[in-house]
Amino acid sequence: MSANSVNRRRILSLWLPRLPIDRIQRLFNGGLGNNPEPNIVVIKDNNALVIHALDDAASRLGLHIGQPLANARAMCPELKVFDADVVADAKTLSDIADWCDRFTPLVALDPPHGLFLDITGCAHLFGGEAALLQALVRALARQGFVVSAAIAGTSVCARTLTRQASGTIVADGREAEAISALPVSALGAGEAITTGLRRAGLKTIGDVASRAPHEITARFGAGFSTLLVHALGQGDAPISPRKPLPDYIVEKRFAEPIATDTMIAMTLSRLADTLIASMEKQGKGARRLEAAFFRTDGVVRAIMVETGRPVTQSKVIDRLFRERLDALADPLDPGFGFDMVRLSASRTEIVVQEQRDLDAHVHDNDELAALIDRIAARIGGKRVVVHLPQDTHIPEHAVLAAPAQHHLIAAMQAEWPARAESEPPLRPLRLFEKPEPIKVPFATVPDGPPHQFTWRRAQHAVVRVEGPERIAMEWWRQDGRQLTRDYFRIEDAEGLRFWIFRDGLYEGECFDDDGKPIPPGWYVHGLFA
Repeated sequence: MSANSVNRRRILSLWLPRLPIDRIQRLFNGGLGNNPEPNIVVIKDNNALVIHALDDAASRLGLHIGQPLANARAMCPELKVFDADVVADAKTLSDIADWCDRFTPLVALDPPHGLFLDITGCAHLFGGEAALLQALVRALARQGFVVSAAIAGTSVCARTLTRQASGTIVADGREAEAISALPVSALGAGEAITTGLRRAGLKTIGDVASRAPHEITARFGAGFSTLLVHALGQGDAPISPRKPLPDYIVEKRFAEPIATDTMIAMTLSRLADTLIASMEKQGKGARRLEAAFFRTDGVVRAIMVETGRPVTQSKVIDRLFRERLDALADPLDPGFGFDMVRLSASRTEIVVQEQRDLDAHVHDNDELAALIDRIAARIGGKRVVVHLPQDTHIPEHAVLAAPAQHHLIAAMQAEWPARAESEPPLRPLRLFEKPEPIKVPFATVPDGPPHQFTWRRAQHAVVRVEGPERIAMEWWRQDGRQLTRDYFRIEDAEGLRFWIFRDGLYEGECFDDDGKPIPPGWYVHGLFA
């Protein structure tokens, strides 16, 4: 056997031909299976309802996918019809893909009703390829799905076999032999190409493969030629996994499912020890961790935590996941128990050694970062923020709120404008999310402050004014309206202090559609304490 053969991939293809019907049957808790009436799912195609999926009872009556509903009702008046829900079908397929992660993390969608699993190098963990295929099919069958599966060296060959020879396991290099007797329709090349091949007398894949490649390409296109080459095992197209492969993965399988919080916590703790030991060998620490809980009924629940600094201690991982589990709005439901728990580090970094014994600042930073991680695990990382100064004079853009876990060091090193001692602040500490409009009857001079204004249906008489502070908008970031703002610090008769601005200059920037000057708008942008 050549070196190339040893390193070739092994692909398991899954096909769920009755996924829409099976999904509906699960919703009715198996009620459709006890109903002797045939059931179909219909979808609109060219302004006509056609059969999208059907059960065995409907198939035995001679109904088929693509048949108009009117013809089907004529053949079977007692037909039970359901509307197709493509979004729900896709969600169900995605849930099945999540469940298939227990066999390999490399799972790709093969829409509308199929999956690809790259099982290269992992089949021996389940007793071999045959045992893996049987375990997967039986488990999905217990969940209420009709499944067809096959294993081959290429995804196209495996997919072709699932349509015609379910359960086939093709030895490496024997793909052409395995599919040569199958009809050309098994390639899934489309109705037009399939019809053209049959008219040319090419009824099986072997017939097509016997012709010269340039003849096939000239008649049916390069796309079909490539599909044929991949099906024969002479080339391969890589699958696109739904999720990137984590840097480190550890997992624990159980002969008897676990359901108690104590066992779940113990399992996570042991997995954390193993994960830390694996990362420590390469000097790595975890920044993003995910715990996946696989239930016996096929439901998968994943929980993720992030850290501001690389984690190198298992007790920190325990604490973060404990905080996350306690704060879940939808508590972790074990159902009939979890038969597998997986802990993975999807993002890792090299750990930089620091002198921690004598440097008090390092200890303070570690404690602050740990506190932020715990709070973020409980309420979400996006809700714990730090503020960073921005190089702009536009008030609402002068500060950026960023996640504290990822920008803590930048926030600690940020330089803010110095404030003059014994002087009031030039700007409020907090601004309104959006400037609120105020009514100004008149100003002292065209570009001056108002004598009074109305805000939130209350009138305010102006007694003291500071300003203006003129700010021109950044024309390179605007969408066509670059009005100059004049900001004023206003104090009313009640002692309240406002930060207001006039949006635009009199007779300079504010005009109506006829080009006549109009009064600019006034807004309050914040309040001083």
